This record gives sequence, C-alpha cells and structure tokens, in this order.
Amino acid sequence: MKKILLVLAMASGLMAACNTDQTRLFIPGTYINNARSEYSIANDTLVIDPSESDRFVIHRKTGFNVIRDKKVGKREYETEQWNALYDPGTQSLSETRKGKLITFYPKDNKLMVGKREYEKIN
Repeated sequence: MKKILLVLAMASGLMAACNTDQTRLFIPGTYINNARSEYSIANDTLVIDPSESDRFVIHRKTGFNVIRDKKVGKREYETEQWNALYDPGTQSLSETRKGKLITFYPKDNKLMVGKREYEKIN
C-alpha cells in the first residue's frame, strides 16, 4: 500500500512539473538588442523583474548615437520603466501604457518587442 501511495505521489509530482509554465519561468532576466542604420547606432537593454501576481516591471535602458553627414554624434542615454501583464493563454506580456506586445521564445533564448529581437544574457 505504501508503494502504491509513493508511486501515485511521484506521478502527480511529475504531472505538476509538466504543467509548469516554462515561459513564465523564463521571463525574468536581462535582454539586449543592438541595432545600426545609416542614421543611428543603438544598444538597448531590458531588465524584467517579476512584481505581483501576473505583473512584471521592465526597466529599459538605451544608449544611442545619431549619425549625421556620416559622422557619429556623441553618446546619448534614455531610460524608461514599463509595467506589463502576463497572459498565460498567449504566454506573452502586454505593456500597459502603449500596449506593446512582448513575445517570448525560451528555446531560442530571446524575446520580441514588435519586430525587435532581444537576446537573453542572464
């Protein structure tokens, strides 16, 4: 009888582990994006921290140089803080102020904000 209970407990634990939302567990961390065009050079960092329940706080830090007449201007910096809600159905975050959709790809170690791709570095 004890063996049967032990097997049932292990089976239910295994089922619970399979039902864990792996995307949600992947979300917290630091993500980077580097972009360059004929008009600018930009380095973007997103730091995503869990908040309460289905909420996350995203700290965005951007460093960029404007290019004018083929000359790179001085480095400028911007910071933003976003609040986002997690949707377990779509396994994505929705930024609450501007409605940006943040989609996660744990197998590829990345996320997408619109068409911008960020790589997770930790």
